[in-house]
Amino acid sequence: MALHASIFLFFFFPPVFLLHVLLPQRRVKNGLLLAASLIFCAFGQWQGIPVLLLSAAAAYGAGTLLGRVRGKKAVLSAALVLQLGLLGSLKYLDFLTEILNGALGLELAGPAWPMPVGLSFFTFKAIAYTVDAYRSGGAEGRRFGDVLLYLSFFPQITSGPIARFDQFAPQLEQRSPNAEQAAKGLRRFVVGFAKKLLLAGLTAPIVNSAFSMGDGLDVRLAWLGAVAYMVQLYVDFSGYSDMAIGMAAMFGFETPENFQYPYLAASITDFWRRWHISLSSWFRDYVYIPLGGSRKGKVRAAVNKAAVFVLCGIWHGAGWTFLLWGAWHGLLSALETLGVINCKNLQKTALGRAASRLYALLAVCLGFVVFRAGSLAEAFSVLGAMFTGFGLTPASTLVLERISPAAWCALAAGIAACLPLGPKAVQWADRLSPEGRRRVTAASYGGAVALFALCLLAAAGSGFQPFIYGQF
Repeated sequence: MALHASIFLFFFFPPVFLLHVLLPQRRVKNGLLLAASLIFCAFGQWQGIPVLLLSAAAAYGAGTLLGRVRGKKAVLSAALVLQLGLLGSLKYLDFLTEILNGALGLELAGPAWPMPVGLSFFTFKAIAYTVDAYRSGGAEGRRFGDVLLYLSFFPQITSGPIARFDQFAPQLEQRSPNAEQAAKGLRRFVVGFAKKLLLAGLTAPIVNSAFSMGDGLDVRLAWLGAVAYMVQLYVDFSGYSDMAIGMAAMFGFETPENFQYPYLAASITDFWRRWHISLSSWFRDYVYIPLGGSRKGKVRAAVNKAAVFVLCGIWHGAGWTFLLWGAWHGLLSALETLGVINCKNLQKTALGRAASRLYALLAVCLGFVVFRAGSLAEAFSVLGAMFTGFGLTPASTLVLERISPAAWCALAAGIAACLPLGPKAVQWADRLSPEGRRRVTAASYGGAVALFALCLLAAAGSGFQPFIYGQF
């Protein structure tokens, strides 16, 4: 079940929200959200429910034991081995089998186990819970149901954001949802819905054409496809985050932001402060800092960053393209740390700032080509066309001629969505009179209603397209 699917929008979410409003006690409301979350997960892949329960039990049990035993490191290690073992066996065993077959000439069959909904995300939450319990001396007195709800909370489980338990748990007891908060949450949900359906969905054909062109790809379509994918990925993933944050707000939960206009970054380091913030924060707190962070000099910090990004690439998927994408970001981040690529000096002049942003955009764009490609051969084919495909081909010309006006408009609107136009509009509205602000607020809700209607029309006229990050 996806957040933009009809069954979710019209048959799952409305009754859950209505019951949440009507139920009197917060503890009962929490029980409703837990039941709804487990149903949501079971609908997507019911065979994954035991894995979710085992991961939650390992996190909860380790947290409880850490407050009672002396051998805390042994408890922590056992819990992490179990959690990472579940992730590794279910997500990477097929890929490892493929590598082994290629290296030794074997024909072993991978297990092809079903992938639980949100496996990567709830595993990282479980690890964060366990490590935080270790660092604080234990997590006695907590309820298993709260931990299970934290891992399975249905607005966040498919693609994050990866909230921390210490952020989530107090809201189980103290949140006070109201009509204004619900309305704002619903408005943000609709904005994310529109990003997905109207922008990412209409941009997808451009991307798909470019990456499936093969030898017929020339420099024009190659660059257009690469830029279109940057836009598609951002509006798709940030659209999901908007939907998740807005939906959680309707239930009274505050969720950490996951994006801060990443394509305005002035370096790769800056990009990862703005892109998928909850994931980069997780890797910083639970991998980079335990490895030593920047405490042991620039060289060690550069090595640690490179290792973190390789792991980040592998986390995204079991494939050589993801590994290469992570290594690319790790290399550039390490070079920035060592001062070989010195973006800070470039920031001292207007021309330098422009050059720094252009470098970051180009680096991210090239990396995303590898990220999107179905294989290394396809990635190098597209990259080759971007820099050497100057012989214009009839196949690319035909594709460019057949791009619809709606797709061009979606691409332009998607580029606008990558810019901080929303915050600037809010700043402008704040300078208005109270009456003016009320009119702007009313207009924003009216626009949300119109956007939702437009999204329904778009959904009715097109096939279902899953969120890009849902596969990770």
